[in-house]
Amino acid sequence: MDFLLGLCCFLFFSVVASSTEIPVSSCPDQKKNISNLLRSSGIHLPLHHPQSPCSPAPLPGDLLFSEILRDDVRRVAALSLRIAPSTTAAAANAVTVPLSPGTAVGVGNYITQIGLGTPSKTFVVVVDTGSSLPWVQCLPCIACHKQSGPLFDPSASSTYRQISCSSSSCSDLSSATLNPSSCSRSGSCIYEASYGDGSFSVGYLSQDKISLPGTIAHLLIFGCGRFNQGLFGLSAGIVGLSKNSLSLLYQLAPSLGSSFSYCLPTTASTGYLSLGGQNPAGFAFTPMVKSSLEKSLYFLELADIKVAGRSLSVPASAYTDTPTIIDSGTVITRLPEKVYSALSGAVVAAVGGRRPRAAPYSILDTCFKGTAEGFPAPEVSLLFAGGAVIRLPTRNVLIDLHGETTCLAFAGAKGVAIIGNRLQQTFKVLYDVEGERIGFAAGGCG
Repeated sequence: MDFLLGLCCFLFFSVVASSTEIPVSSCPDQKKNISNLLRSSGIHLPLHHPQSPCSPAPLPGDLLFSEILRDDVRRVAALSLRIAPSTTAAAANAVTVPLSPGTAVGVGNYITQIGLGTPSKTFVVVVDTGSSLPWVQCLPCIACHKQSGPLFDPSASSTYRQISCSSSSCSDLSSATLNPSSCSRSGSCIYEASYGDGSFSVGYLSQDKISLPGTIAHLLIFGCGRFNQGLFGLSAGIVGLSKNSLSLLYQLAPSLGSSFSYCLPTTASTGYLSLGGQNPAGFAFTPMVKSSLEKSLYFLELADIKVAGRSLSVPASAYTDTPTIIDSGTVITRLPEKVYSALSGAVVAAVGGRRPRAAPYSILDTCFKGTAEGFPAPEVSLLFAGGAVIRLPTRNVLIDLHGETTCLAFAGAKGVAIIGNRLQQTFKVLYDVEGERIGFAAGGCG
């Protein structure tokens, strides 16, 4: 056994967890929202909320929202560490968040299914715009988290092979995982993908065929994880969609082009992930912002926020002084502190005395008593550079906590502002990487 993987086994033998096969729930209407896409070019995959009953690997419906927010804080801290390390270090001391390279995964990520190997086997994977290297848990496993369905078995695939240390893909690992690669005694490349919440995957960089609907099988460079721990839900692993040569997006780009879109659904519906074949009609676009801070993430410029048609009373610099990214795995949208304070004040003023205030809930400090049903919420709109506007429905603005408290689904942040997935729900979002623009359109999924 290679030294690195053997050391992992020695140090962590007590935490070995076996894979448990869990029945995949069915959702009769799961293709409803992508039926129009199936007639177009490209690859189209159903996308599921992690707590949806339609999900092939649903998390418990009674998962405490405080746990989701806890993981969300870790993810934001990890993203901030990649973008603004000095600011993040100070913030981490205040909230006692353990930090390490990578992006915390948590339980707020959306999931889909891919086929891998020959013959093809289906695996549930997390979809993450903040990650690069695709990986799945593999046999023989030193330590693996519980997942839906069996682990990938390299010995059962006739097209599987390990990547050598001398390959360019092995050299590219440092940018994809933020960790250096290592070499086994047999000359195989070993990867280490670590995430900001302490989660990680260690194994062999490998190649095999990935099978996706509507296309021939493609060869995929991925991590075959032999030692994996952390907050990955019941998924088999991750597919990254960042701007990196080892991400799924970039590996499929020669045949599909470097664009993708998605609609992040609510728990009551199914969304989609579409790779290639994008139709820009109906989208309002904002330019991607080039940043020297972290080249793999998706930066954009938030220019203004309006509440009930009125711009917030903050200078333009309140937006531009803080870099802004859009992220599929962060739940709560983070705004620069001055902007968030102004948004909170404007919403409170618009609600007036129609709802009494409630105590803060974790990072959510603009809260009201009572359910979100019938809440007198003002219209909130986000305006981006280039003229793109997102007019948010009430459910994207507010979060109903157990029918007792309703909170504004935004929080303040230092270091980096983040357009989170709660805000993006039901919107079509198009990432035109070659054209260096991001598009938004309403009514993408339920």
